[in-house]
Formats: sequence, structure tokens, C-alpha cells
Amino acid sequence: MEGSQYTVGDVMTRTVVALAGGAMFKEIVRTMEQWGVSAMPVLDGRGRVIGVVSEADLLHKEEYQDYEAERHDAGAELPGVPRRPAESAKARAVTAEELMNTPAVTVPAGATLGRAARLMAQHGVKRLPVVDDDGVLAGIVSRSDLLKVYLRTDDDIAEEVRREVVAGRFPVPPESVRVSVREGVVTLAGQVPDTSLVPLAVRLVRSVDGVVDVRCLLTGPPRRPVLEPDLEAEPHPAHGTAP
Repeated sequence: MEGSQYTVGDVMTRTVVALAGGAMFKEIVRTMEQWGVSAMPVLDGRGRVIGVVSEADLLHKEEYQDYEAERHDAGAELPGVPRRPAESAKARAVTAEELMNTPAVTVPAGATLGRAARLMAQHGVKRLPVVDDDGVLAGIVSRSDLLKVYLRTDDDIAEEVRREVVAGRFPVPPESVRVSVREGVVTLAGQVPDTSLVPLAVRLVRSVDGVVDVRCLLTGPPRRPVLEPDLEAEPHPAHGTAP
């Protein structure tokens, strides 16, 4: 199943706007405006990702400039405005290297989309630089890129489920297990010889890229009714035996 999964490299954007460490503050603002991005990776001289600069990093300058002006007018430290050292330093920063968050949260091109989604959630970011084995920038992946798998057609998903799950897990004629997909919801119906395999099959179907949900209607073979002991036929004596 792993061979059929989409990877970050399948959905990432390969044309990436990046910054050199020495890029100046206003240059960064102009580049973000020009390309319509809210964050950019920062590269060293060998193209390796060493950090990321976002709009939030740039806004510290505006935030603290306004604060300093109000403090000067008041003639004292204003209450209620925290002076966190890292933010205060970024407010004074003028280059990408001074502004960037480091180390950068990156993801390899061969990572699964699930791993990329977990990294985004854990670090509260909307996009990740994609790097090769040497840490060199190869692309960028965003939340919207990860959702591209849900554009797969129902027919494409159904074919993969039949080929990768049903054929590999249930030794029955293909028509015994029916697979239907509507809007990404997979329904499995039919009869299988061993119901102990059903939970595993359902998990495997859920792991197919583009699957939204799984409805399982699979049943096992009919069972012979168990008779009560007093209803079971008693053995007849053999012919010719004495009473």
C-alpha cells in the first residue's frame, strides 16, 4: 500500500520564492507583496534552508515602533505590553537572517502527506519548505497542496481499493466483494470467508489517498444452526442386536 501513497514530492510547488540571509527588510516586504506569499524560506550560500521569515516576524517592527512612540509620549513604561526578548530583537532586525525563525521546520520530498499535515499542526504553520537529503530547497508544500488528493475521482479510488486491498486480502472471486465510491466515501459489501480480516481491510481502505470515509457491509459465511442437545437425533441400535 505504501507504494501507492502520494508523497509530498507529488503535490509540492517546485517554483519557490526564497531569500538570502542578507536580504533587507523592505526588500522582503516588496517580495512578499509581489509574489503574494506570507512566508519565505531563507537559504545559505549552498541553497540549504536555514530559516523562514513570515509576515508575523515583520510585524514586530510595526508593533514595537508604535509601542515606543506611546511610551515616549507617556514618559514611562506602558503597562500591559510585554517586552519579550525575541520579539524585541526582531523589531530591531533589518535582514532576513536576523528576522527568521530557526531552525526551519522542513519536510523531505518522500514524506507522506499525513506526516506533512502532522508537522504543520504541531508547529502551527501553513506551509513547509521541502528539502532533499542535503537540506537543499526542492519546493514548498502548503495546506492546500495536501488537500489535492481529495480531487481524485471516485473511479480512481475504487480501482485502487479493488486492486490493493480486496484482491490482496480476500481470496474470493472478485465479484464477491463489491466496492463502490461516492464523493470519496467507500462502501464495501458482500460476503467473505474470514471476517477476522475485515477490520484490517477497513484500515487499509482508510489509508488510500482521497478516501473520506469507509462504510463496511461485509458479512461472513452462513453459519449452521446449533441444535439444542435434547433435539439432536439419538443413535439407532444396529439391526440384529438383542433388546
